[in-house]
Amino acid sequence: MNVNTMMDILKKYNFWGNETIKTGYYRKTYTAKIAGYLNNKLVKVILGQRRVGKSYLLRMIIDHLIEKEGTPRKNILYINKDIAELDFINSNEVLLAVVNEYRASMKPEGKVYIFLDEVQEIREWEKVVNSFSQDYTSDYEVFITGSNANLLSTELSTYLSGRYICFEVFPFSYEEYTGFIGLERNRESFMRYLKNGGVPESCNFEDEEIKKNYLLNLKDSIVLKDIVRRHNVRDVYLLEKLLNFMIDSIGSLFSVNSVVNHLRSSGYKTNSDTIGNYIDYLKEAYFLHEVDRYDIKGKRILSGDKKYYLNDLGFKYFLSSSFEFGVGKYLENLVYLDLRRKGYRVYSGTFRDKEIDFIAEKDNMKKYIQVCYLLADESVAEREFGNLASIDDHFEKIVVSLDEMNLGNRNGIVHRNAWEFIK
Repeated sequence: MNVNTMMDILKKYNFWGNETIKTGYYRKTYTAKIAGYLNNKLVKVILGQRRVGKSYLLRMIIDHLIEKEGTPRKNILYINKDIAELDFINSNEVLLAVVNEYRASMKPEGKVYIFLDEVQEIREWEKVVNSFSQDYTSDYEVFITGSNANLLSTELSTYLSGRYICFEVFPFSYEEYTGFIGLERNRESFMRYLKNGGVPESCNFEDEEIKKNYLLNLKDSIVLKDIVRRHNVRDVYLLEKLLNFMIDSIGSLFSVNSVVNHLRSSGYKTNSDTIGNYIDYLKEAYFLHEVDRYDIKGKRILSGDKKYYLNDLGFKYFLSSSFEFGVGKYLENLVYLDLRRKGYRVYSGTFRDKEIDFIAEKDNMKKYIQVCYLLADESVAEREFGNLASIDDHFEKIVVSLDEMNLGNRNGIVHRNAWEFIK
């Protein structure tokens, strides 16, 4: 490709003129957090599942740099690897050549801001990004996005150890969902959110069949692009069966061996190593989240059974069995995601012979949380509040449910309506 053609393509997808930057629904929580880390050499790493809005978030940061920080437009280079015309940027050598030609053509003065969207599509990208972060002859600030959590444990830790800051992006929160759709916070809108999930693009669709097809295609894209191709998975059919099993089993305790036994009983030949690897791939692609089980009395993480939650509940509602048969698990999944968005480390718990849905830890503080569909009668309320009452420490204890009424405070344990607890 000649230089003029390359620069024409870059100009088409950058913001070097006076064009309006399309930022979509403004996600102020993420932009404010990232903006707090501007103006240093740390590489800003934005990770999350495909289609959760990472590209829009980059454009929000670019808009912030131009409008709030006064950054000249020509000092910002944006490369989005989801755009077919940018397929030629496929290796570290090409990336470096592109940056050098951009500098030669645009002649930016002062700091250059480089945004690399879906960076895992560029072979050995980490070598160039590391070079930018170490270059003391030029002033670079680099932002990258990726759809694979493995970036944290391999490429980033190897080449950028201690020189990056990571931000995880989730689908729309309940607050973002109601803001985007234009709804009030109440039980009705919360039930709608509980079913539909928060993948931003899917929130544009009113028709359920269109929404279902969109999420089906997104699931296929995650499986094919982020799992099958990256890990050279041969038995795609088995991976699909495992994925369907995990969707149907959110919030349930099980081990890898129990999954193997289930699949074998259904006629599939497999083993614990294969299934363990496939589950890891689903986690890396941000399709699933794994939750360890914690013994509160023994103060240790237990081996064996774990819980798994979906990154977005739309996959559960539109690609699985009937909603009505598992509302409590849907709510449990949303509480987990809400805690993660708030920055908590999350475990499922056990105390003596009682199960605790969540232990949330942050800044040397804990919360114990029970999740229940409805506190239908006194026996259910006694079980949910009683499990928390058995824990004899001073940390906050909460019961979350979908009841219209609120039971208030029972001996220091607070009942919260889901649409008030989840932000």
